[in-house]
Amino acid sequence: MNIPFNKPYLTGNETIYIQDAVATGKISGNGKYTQKCHKWFEESYGFGKCLLTTSCTDALEMAAILLDIQPGDEVILPSYTFVSTANAFVLRGAKLVFVDSGKEHPGIDEESIEELITHKTKAIVPVHYAGVACNMDLVMEIANKYGVFVVEDAAQAIDSFYTGKDGIKRALGSIGHLAAFSFHETKNIISGEGGMLAINDMQFAKRAEIIWEKGTNRSSFFRGEVDKYGWVDIGSSFLPSEVIAAFLWAQLENIQHIQMRRLNIWVNYYEKLKPWAEKYGIGMPIIPDFASNNAHMFYLVCKNVEQRSKIIMSLKADGILAVFHYLSLHTSPFYESKHDGRILHETNRFTNSLLRLPFYFDLNESDQNIVIAKLIECDL
Repeated sequence: MNIPFNKPYLTGNETIYIQDAVATGKISGNGKYTQKCHKWFEESYGFGKCLLTTSCTDALEMAAILLDIQPGDEVILPSYTFVSTANAFVLRGAKLVFVDSGKEHPGIDEESIEELITHKTKAIVPVHYAGVACNMDLVMEIANKYGVFVVEDAAQAIDSFYTGKDGIKRALGSIGHLAAFSFHETKNIISGEGGMLAINDMQFAKRAEIIWEKGTNRSSFFRGEVDKYGWVDIGSSFLPSEVIAAFLWAQLENIQHIQMRRLNIWVNYYEKLKPWAEKYGIGMPIIPDFASNNAHMFYLVCKNVEQRSKIIMSLKADGILAVFHYLSLHTSPFYESKHDGRILHETNRFTNSLLRLPFYFDLNESDQNIVIAKLIECDL
């Protein structure tokens, strides 16, 4: 038996569109398929302006440049997240101020953000863990009160939504001033590697395009807005090739089919594992009333690291790969000495107890039921 943790899903049109991109004679960035993807995201989710990037990491780094993060500026973010969330701001010299996870969900504890605000705070970076929305009303209220920016780390949150107190349903990534998405092969919608920056505060739109194009006004030149282009700002080679964009376009055309299948897998896990989890005191994912479920992953919260290790080894013996997730950034070898010393109890708990189950489009019901059966058989 061999059931991997992840398996990339191909719709069948990826290579067709890649061949078409090659046939146009332009496979560098910002061509036909890049522009199709930009338009689709802006029209489908209400993002202000979209720019595909080579990764979510690049999108976050662009956000840090756009916000003019300087040495000594403080950026508030969760400790339970991928290193890219932090690296983007550390590279600009920022001091990281970590927030604990919530008691019921690995995402940021929104109630703990305000007490960490100082006159040096420049940005808040909520991470929509597992594609489940943070309480964005509260995050934005705090940001507006203190005049700081919000960068949504929506790496896992494609096609996921937040319903605010006003009753309006908004796509994650459309609420903060900026947002970063990932299309890595482990995400719902993929392009191998790839990402996107969504710019919702239009004061950043023009400069974002310049940073995206290596610090030049090249895009303006090709639109005929200037008669020549040159170096006008800092930037880097953030835009992906048309090969990546063409691959992504094939995925976007099938997003509803992909999402429906993933949600069915998620629900099957939840319904069949719930009695077992309750029996052994194992936590299940919680979706707040204000959030939708984009079925990015299915995780369990074990009682402790020993129980998690026992489950991982038991499944591995049967050829099933289940994995843990993030290690607390505030206790990492790189940042532990720079952290302010606060103990983040919930972050540490999720670091030691969260377990992710195999989850991918082609996980058929038979294999999924094997995973479920083997979990229930575990001697806990």
